[in-house]
Amino acid sequence: MSTPALVTLPDIEAAAVRLAGVVRRTPLLLTQLGRPEAPLWLKAESLQLGGSFKLRGATNAVAQLHDDERARGVITHSSGNHAQALARAAREAGIAATIVMPSQAPAVKRAATEALGANVMVVDISEREAVTERLRVETGAVFVPPFDHPAIIAGQGTVGLEIAEELPDVATVLVPVSGGGLISGIAAALKADRPHVRVVGVEPELAGDLAEGFTAGQRVTWSSANTGRTIADGLRVTAVGDLNWHHIRTLVDDVVTVSEDEIRAAMRLTILEAKLVCEPSGAVAVAGYFAHSKRVGPGPTVAVVSGGNVESSLVRDVLR
Repeated sequence: MSTPALVTLPDIEAAAVRLAGVVRRTPLLLTQLGRPEAPLWLKAESLQLGGSFKLRGATNAVAQLHDDERARGVITHSSGNHAQALARAAREAGIAATIVMPSQAPAVKRAATEALGANVMVVDISEREAVTERLRVETGAVFVPPFDHPAIIAGQGTVGLEIAEELPDVATVLVPVSGGGLISGIAAALKADRPHVRVVGVEPELAGDLAEGFTAGQRVTWSSANTGRTIADGLRVTAVGDLNWHHIRTLVDDVVTVSEDEIRAAMRLTILEAKLVCEPSGAVAVAGYFAHSKRVGPGPTVAVVSGGNVESSLVRDVLR
């Protein structure tokens, strides 16, 4: 089987043009948390519209739909952030959106998705893909995947463009990994003209399918019963996408994992010391910085804080 074409820098630059004035250019914040030899910067995608980087990919995908596709509406499955992003992008485009969400998703994410006008169907996490496919066939809606699509990867890659523009001497970028859309796009954006920049994926130990596969040299799938245990609800996907895997094995330098305690500690530190509210998934890259200092290396380091959609009860629990 032939290797699929990777997303290119021109693809990402074209996405940036489509997103201009539609999504926020999020701040890159220097913290006092880092080591002197490796200053720590936070790319605050938690401050994006909808509270997550996902709006970039969803908006880029919707912007490229043809008229007949728009008339049929869009559909996807998501634990929350892609759900909200596609619901928002669809609303702005004036088209219908159906979202299949796992019952394990935080209630705050489900409510936010419904508030954006999407039709939400709740199923067990193990059934979300099958139900989405059944509804797609029944309704004719266009499936907009959470991560495994060139338009999604290109949209998420605009995060990498912004990092490169604002921090030209960046040495390492730490990226949380679920399905792999964000790290694929960031790596494609950075490696195109900055091949020396290290791109490192960070996963929860309880959802470490990519870390296992990266070491083995082949894409690995975990069960939802395993990945569903992590506090990082946005990172519970059972495997990275096929197109994402090809990007990762070609462009990503390393993949590490962090424990549940390390995620909680990083979330607490990010909220209290960096004054940036984040969800557990958004704290994973920060956790990677502290847990794997020897694998990060010297030089300016960016941890992508991918989202900030978190229930107040969990924030209280983590801070306690």
